Amino acid sequence: MNSYTEIKQIFSNNASFPLIFNNKEEKQKWLKKIKETPSIQPLLLEIKDEASRLLHERDQELTFTLFQLFEKTGSRLEYEKVYFSKRRRLNTFAIMSLLEPENQNYLSELENTIWSILNEYSWCLPAHLTNSAETATEFATSLTKHEEAVNYTIDLFAAETAFALSEIYTIGKESLSPLIVKRIHSEICKRIFRPFLASKQGWETATHNWAAVCAGSLGSAALHLLHKEAELSEIMTRVLKTMEYYLQGFHDDGTCLEGYGYWQYGFGFYVYFADLLKKRTLGKIDLFCSQKVHQIALFQQRSFLYKNKVVNFSDAQREASVFLGLSHYLHHVFPDIQVPEQQLRASYTEDHCSRWAPAFRNLLWFDDKLEGKPWKSETNYFNESQWLISRHKANNDFFAFAAKGGNNHEPHNHNDLGQFILQKNHEAFLKDLGSGMYCKDYFGEKRYTFICNGSHGHSVPLINNQGQGAGSTYYTKVVNVQLAEEIDRFELDLTKAYERSILNTYYRMFVWKKSALPTLTLEDTFHFDKMPESVVERFIIPNIQTIEQENGILLKGKEALQINYDKEQLDVTVETFTILDHFGVKQMNQFLDFRVRSIEKHLNIKLEFQFM
Repeated sequence: MNSYTEIKQIFSNNASFPLIFNNKEEKQKWLKKIKETPSIQPLLLEIKDEASRLLHERDQELTFTLFQLFEKTGSRLEYEKVYFSKRRRLNTFAIMSLLEPENQNYLSELENTIWSILNEYSWCLPAHLTNSAETATEFATSLTKHEEAVNYTIDLFAAETAFALSEIYTIGKESLSPLIVKRIHSEICKRIFRPFLASKQGWETATHNWAAVCAGSLGSAALHLLHKEAELSEIMTRVLKTMEYYLQGFHDDGTCLEGYGYWQYGFGFYVYFADLLKKRTLGKIDLFCSQKVHQIALFQQRSFLYKNKVVNFSDAQREASVFLGLSHYLHHVFPDIQVPEQQLRASYTEDHCSRWAPAFRNLLWFDDKLEGKPWKSETNYFNESQWLISRHKANNDFFAFAAKGGNNHEPHNHNDLGQFILQKNHEAFLKDLGSGMYCKDYFGEKRYTFICNGSHGHSVPLINNQGQGAGSTYYTKVVNVQLAEEIDRFELDLTKAYERSILNTYYRMFVWKKSALPTLTLEDTFHFDKMPESVVERFIIPNIQTIEQENGILLKGKEALQINYDKEQLDVTVETFTILDHFGVKQMNQFLDFRVRSIEKHLNIKLEFQFM
């Protein structure tokens, strides 16, 4: 960690080093290259198509009615839809103004969009706004106070907006109206820099994505706009400290406990800031010089199961795409970073939040000389995070198994200790529901009443119809891990995952046999101090056909999975349920419950999952 004095000395020697293009000639050379590079044309076409659509679509305003909805109903979607649509306009017309400066329609739409954003009451989302009442009070008395007294909330999206506007300012200020240029600078100072310098922010000591996104965005905006050594150095000192907190949220094994999407988000902004800082300081501050950062960078290639299917523990989604710009950049920093296949790249419109930094860098950092390859067959065990992820190719089929331990007080936590995923090709037979629709209650006291968050929505046992407890006192211990070419073993002590009143010990063992048609054997061993009234082995499966067989039950989708079990020990029931996914869309799934017929103090349950 560099001290304030050291940082100030560094910036005094490199006060105005260019961050994106060294000069106009380099900028024109880059523009010429991407226009002539065949492999990037699909992305350019997507941007042009979106620009054409937006030129014929009215720019909606963020009305007071929309602003009030979250406070009145707890719903976030209505306001955020308009908010992110406006950021899509910002990105699209900024990029098109760069690619086709002769088209005045793009510049006009860009300036109008910037003007609208500069006039927003807050750059925060209402769900994150903490100072609305205080801000109103300050405005009411500000005739006798300095403007700096106004207290603006700095959330993820306020910071990202500052990053976007400051970078658009950097690459396009010679084309923008002088008044627009002046207002960009003044509004970022008023809404971001002054409140930050005036008081500590809650996210400065966070150990999750907020730290990297807020600090990285704010720091990037400062690198673009500020030239006074004292101000810049004070901001950088605090931003760098926050980045240390962000890294503390990872174990040394590099696992992002929040899930792949939050790796792409949080670590992405860590990288965007680190790149700008390294350039601005001529390499004197290099945030990539860390083995831990290297391990975090490897998480992308380790977390995918097959093509675009990803391990979606916690608030993650089952399908994901990659930012090729970010992936290519990281490959140049760390050569063992695998370059993903071109077909996995995120389309231009895929990011529903329309974030500027990755959208622009998917162009800026794209390297047409790098050829992507399919994910390799391999098993990765993350010792500190207690995750096991295995990809196995047999003939022309691809199989995957993933399981987790940990504790129930993780970032974006689900009560999911002992949870596992089992799939063939694109189809997950034993699945994780991942992220539900975000609303006020989703992050409140009712969080674990949501099926996708509570243990009743995961493939773990229910004892007396009760699931696991929430909090750091509910955790697992790893008893045994053996990784081999043909068989992986993973055994967890889950005794502390449940209330102690009945359960004495509980062990869960997975045996993953990687043959032409792999088999997963799951064995749960319980010892009870007092006999429970019920024990149910619950599994979460998709809404597919279930067929009872002589020795078990067949799950029939595009592929097939046979579950063999002791029918004298277990009764099986199937129940359909629905959730609202992250985007508010209804999703149908099934509970596959195996209820123990006759409970004993020493109970051993064994199930075999055989691919057909």
